[in-house]
Amino acid sequence: QVQLVESGGGLVQPGGSLRLSCAASGSIFSIDFMAWYRQAPGKERELVAGITSAGSTNYRDSVKGRFTVSRDNAKNTVYLQMNSLKPEDTAVYYCNAYAQQIRLGPRRNFWGQGTQVTVSS
Repeated sequence: QVQLVESGGGLVQPGGSLRLSCAASGSIFSIDFMAWYRQAPGKERELVAGITSAGSTNYRDSVKGRFTVSRDNAKNTVYLQMNSLKPEDTAVYYCNAYAQQIRLGPRRNFWGQGTQVTVSS
């Protein structure tokens, strides 16, 4: 299996910054796409930002200009730099990878355990 381990969450004041990281390990042949999702209490999980293996990125409108997603393919790691954080950014943030474990094998979604981000004064 592919394991995704997230780190970097915590408590921050509005306007502050956090940098999340997610390292993929285990049996990995290739990772086509990595993304960050988040889920606030009582709400559905939503895509925050994603990045392809070629470096193309996509963001939901509410985080554009504030968040930056990047990846290090050699390390199979994705990052999410979060600036100008707002209380509405409070959620559990989950790492996602769309990956192959073996050559010609199926592409599957893998999920991290989530890391809590709390933005509060």
